[in-house]
Amino acid sequence: MPRPEEKHVGTTRSTRTTAALVTGASRGLGRGIALQLAQLGCSVALGFTRNESAARETAGACAKVAPGVEQRFVPIKGDVSQPADRQRMVDDTLTVLGGLDVLVNNAGVAPPVRADILEATEASFEEVLRTNLQGPYFLTQAVARYWHAHPLPPGAVSRRKVVFVTSISANTASVSRGDYCVSKAGLSMAAQLWAARLAPEGIEVVEVRPGIMATDMTSSVKGKYDALLAAGLVPQMRWGNPDDVGRAVRAIVAGDLGFSSGAVIAVDGGFNIRRL
Repeated sequence: MPRPEEKHVGTTRSTRTTAALVTGASRGLGRGIALQLAQLGCSVALGFTRNESAARETAGACAKVAPGVEQRFVPIKGDVSQPADRQRMVDDTLTVLGGLDVLVNNAGVAPPVRADILEATEASFEEVLRTNLQGPYFLTQAVARYWHAHPLPPGAVSRRKVVFVTSISANTASVSRGDYCVSKAGLSMAAQLWAARLAPEGIEVVEVRPGIMATDMTSSVKGKYDALLAAGLVPQMRWGNPDDVGRAVRAIVAGDLGFSSGAVIAVDGGFNIRRL
């Protein structure tokens, strides 16, 4: 029996709502992404590692802004750094949403301690890379394998997309967060690799690269970045927020950037502009 997303006639899309898995969706950027996808009309599996109550808060917030009564918002527990959890997250999403059209690789961690690279530990390096790079790389593999095993029929309109949420740290050196920078640089290349591999199958892969974002991850250094923003580090002279990133992901999922596989979408207030 084919799954719901395979029931296409000609170029008519399935009546099932677009199903998205967003990792790290309990708070921060992930919650902002989930809310925007809910407003778009998607059903969303809300990946979380530990904070189930926050994931349920996100589910409730999504339900309030969802335009369709058929949409579903379901917390899915799983640690992307663990192979068994990654596969279970895919399987659970397919079970609770009836399909899987969109993967948003958003989950990520900061190093436990901001340490100069002369002092940073291998333990921190391994932890950060397992979550920020190895996890999304192989979660994408698991989803792509499912899609490969369940190809859409000829003429079907594909909703299948992968979004990698990286960081300006992919190409901006911070010597007190070397492990984080390396993980995001690697994730940026992962987006390119998966874009090249999946584009011939009609699957779009796009990188969204946030700048200085007001989230729990940056709360401990708020004063430092407030001063840098006031001094003009970011041309738009403000913090970014989860809604900024969510709107970028929404445009990709909506198909507004349908000829942009492999693109890097900067959501950084102009930080990337080279200036004298």
